[in-house]
Amino acid sequence: MTQPLKIAIAGLGTVGTGAVKILQTNKDAITARSGRPVVVTAVADLDKKRDRGIDLSGITWFDDAAAMVATADIDVYVELIGGAEGIARKTVEAALARKIHVVTANKALLAHHGVALAKTAEAVGITLAFEAAVGGGIPIIKALREGLAANTISRITGILNGTCNYILTTMRNTGRDFADVLKEAQELGYAESDPTFDIDGIDTAHKLAILTSLAFGTQVDIKSVHAEGIRHISALDIQYAEEFGYRIRLLGLAERDKKTGGIVQRVYPCLITSDQPLAGVEGVFNAIVAEGDFVGRSVYEGRGAGAGPAASAVIADVVDIAAGRRTPTFGIPATQLKALPSVSLDQHVGEYYVRLLVVDRPGVLADIAGAFRDEAVSMESVLQRGKTENANVNIVIITHETQESNLLRALKRLKANAALVEPPHMMRIENLG
Repeated sequence: MTQPLKIAIAGLGTVGTGAVKILQTNKDAITARSGRPVVVTAVADLDKKRDRGIDLSGITWFDDAAAMVATADIDVYVELIGGAEGIARKTVEAALARKIHVVTANKALLAHHGVALAKTAEAVGITLAFEAAVGGGIPIIKALREGLAANTISRITGILNGTCNYILTTMRNTGRDFADVLKEAQELGYAESDPTFDIDGIDTAHKLAILTSLAFGTQVDIKSVHAEGIRHISALDIQYAEEFGYRIRLLGLAERDKKTGGIVQRVYPCLITSDQPLAGVEGVFNAIVAEGDFVGRSVYEGRGAGAGPAASAVIADVVDIAAGRRTPTFGIPATQLKALPSVSLDQHVGEYYVRLLVVDRPGVLADIAGAFRDEAVSMESVLQRGKTENANVNIVIITHETQESNLLRALKRLKANAALVEPPHMMRIENLG
């Protein structure tokens, strides 16, 4: 009989528990697809008493993941602890040193140390796999690394964080403001008690850095990702965007700059027309659009998180290892990944949404128009609504295409104007056609 593939899982949270459940539920199908049995022989977690609804009999339990990696007789180490440093990094490096294959869902670890880890794995002929790190159950890693290997990718665009997408969707559907919807998302388990990584765009930035490496053959460069979050988005912004025919989405975008040959990596909330594929992606769903020179536009959509989708991606990597399928970690050998220059966002050229809350008095609109004129920013549309309860008015402007540095100078001038009640609200408009 073919020897079974022995795996150890560190972290029996929702994803780890889901992985064990999949292996137990779909045992026969996984064996057939792997060409050999796949068995969990060891797990590591601090909470041994919690009932996880899975059968852990016959599996060796470790309180210490490092001890498990150092001593267990295993072929694959599944790291589901999380975090760029600490025990997660320590155990992955230890597994690679023992020539044990690694499967991880840890996007932070890969964003900060992915190239070094890939070089180590490839030097000793073992696999470092991470399908679950981006997009949950969407097989976007395999798609970029293998399915689109014949193409030169020009752009990657994605909704990569289900928490933010849920918040923005709910704000649009209910008219409620950010803080209220965030609290609901936490109560439903869609947002962490400390949601900083999600709502400030950090989680999306980690994922985008990984996708950029796969798409463009570059070294993972998290430091070059410009990241903004959604804290400042109000129900008013969503309402006004709808009036102009747009939806607001937190997007991760990466593309090659035609002038410099460098890579632009940016994460921010932006306006996209309601007829775009990503505009219809609602709730906790993720979606990624890859644009290749021969295949054209490919759209991948699915649940971005949760026990089922993420665990499905973890086991898909395990099946590849069991079946002996290997590819370089980031599509090409890690030693050949290029370090391309990053491109500053102030060189970005596009259209913009600007909302200004101002005192309702004569001459204010002329001051705004003057600041825009002096910095060579042309206004395409202007919308002014009636007074608020404090006798102020919102002025919403859609600009023509302009360089971002010009707009930022215009907004800086306006900040000094006593008529502004609060700092200007600016978002980019992305043409994804």
